[in-house]
Amino acid sequence: MVSDPDNSPLILAASHKEQVADGIFLFELRSPDGGDLPQFTPGSHITVTVPSGQKRRYSLCNDCHERDRYVIAVKQEVDGRGGSLSLTTGVNKGDVVSVEPPANDFPLPASEPKRFIFIAGGIGITPIRSMILDRLRQGKDNFTLYYFTRTPELMAFRDEFKRPEFEGKAVLHHDNGDPEQAYDLWPVLEEQKGAHVYCCGPRGLMDAVRDMTGHWPDSAVHFEDFVGATATRPDDTPFEVRLAKSGETYTVEAGVSILDTLRRNGHTLPSSCESGTCGTCRVRFIEGEPDHRDLVLSDEERKTEIMICVSRARGRSLVLDI
Repeated sequence: MVSDPDNSPLILAASHKEQVADGIFLFELRSPDGGDLPQFTPGSHITVTVPSGQKRRYSLCNDCHERDRYVIAVKQEVDGRGGSLSLTTGVNKGDVVSVEPPANDFPLPASEPKRFIFIAGGIGITPIRSMILDRLRQGKDNFTLYYFTRTPELMAFRDEFKRPEFEGKAVLHHDNGDPEQAYDLWPVLEEQKGAHVYCCGPRGLMDAVRDMTGHWPDSAVHFEDFVGATATRPDDTPFEVRLAKSGETYTVEAGVSILDTLRRNGHTLPSSCESGTCGTCRVRFIEGEPDHRDLVLSDEERKTEIMICVSRARGRSLVLDI
């Protein structure tokens, strides 16, 4: 039996590892003693400490009714910041990992809407799958899934969503990287009609859904984004970051975060999701103009604070109150 009376990390064993699509690996995590795990709700995530020591948030993609396992699917980001690569190459069946108990920033509504519109792009299917499995277990079919990937080979759980029980309930679409082949969601989102939309996927998809639901009530539109804010941009350039209290100055290279730059130079700073979604690594800045890429800070907070796990500088330098 695994318990977390003080919300302390759980030590879980990888009981199963499987590649379920190109570059996507499924992990099944269980208690080494076979006991029950802390409960979770659809849309929940866990924070995993990967072999490199980095912490990464991954959505639970199994049915929340299951108490004996947590299932996550991880996209191996070869050009990322190393967290997913460390997990997918460094953890195999039988290995143990430290996991923070489930939390949910993407919950289903307290009251049942008329229907659900689930929109997933790529690895964004993971929290959506948990929601769908919860629906099916309760005998409810008031949902439609729209699931998009570039190619069939990149679609996790593709065979599952092609089963007879999903006929008329799951739209699977591949655009082959061509914007002209993108699925037109406007007819789906033009009228709300008592629906709630849940969307998880690349930033482009989420921005498009946000634009098309601008006339919907805010309470009916829900987004989950762990990685969109962290993507390297082609126009990223190096800049200097200076620590006001010590005067130390470091160069933050393109493709490297302020947080990782400071770590490499011996500084230990609080962090958790490292994707700009949790707020743990916020720091005050004193000089310079940040390029805010987080999903946490309000407009007012952005006048004095920066999330150093994802955000950068618009100019040549930033001075941090560290």
